[in-house]
Amino acid sequence: MADVLQAATRILAGVALRSLDLLDGSVSLPQFRLLAVLAVLGPARSGRVAQALALEASTVTRLADRLVLSGHVKRGSEPGHRGVVTLELTPAGQDLVARVDAWRRAELLQILDRLAVADREAAARGLRLLVDAAGEEYGSVHHSPVPM
Repeated sequence: MADVLQAATRILAGVALRSLDLLDGSVSLPQFRLLAVLAVLGPARSGRVAQALALEASTVTRLADRLVLSGHVKRGSEPGHRGVVTLELTPAGQDLVARVDAWRRAELLQILDRLAVADREAAARGLRLLVDAAGEEYGSVHHSPVPM
């Protein structure tokens, strides 16, 4: 069973990595990860984003600086707490994440189309069980490292 999951992981990681070709160098992989986390979290404190990415706050600040300059992220502050930095996607950032997501969905549908309908349904049921067991947020936000 673990072998099949490992193979599926390679396929899914390949789809995810190939989708980044849409970025055309406009943002780096670490910058895109920040955009993807903001797409899940919505406007968030930079410290929360750092926690979700399992990065130091200073690293998130540097990534955000570049994304602010490229027009993908807007920096703000909380009312009454000017020292608290917030980050949120701009329309350009939202569009970029949506385009990558749409490409990934289309690619996955092409793979699924190679299966018979009954097999697609069985695969969907099995994957739903896996997602439910892990929790919907697994992989979207930081989890403690799994012991080896």
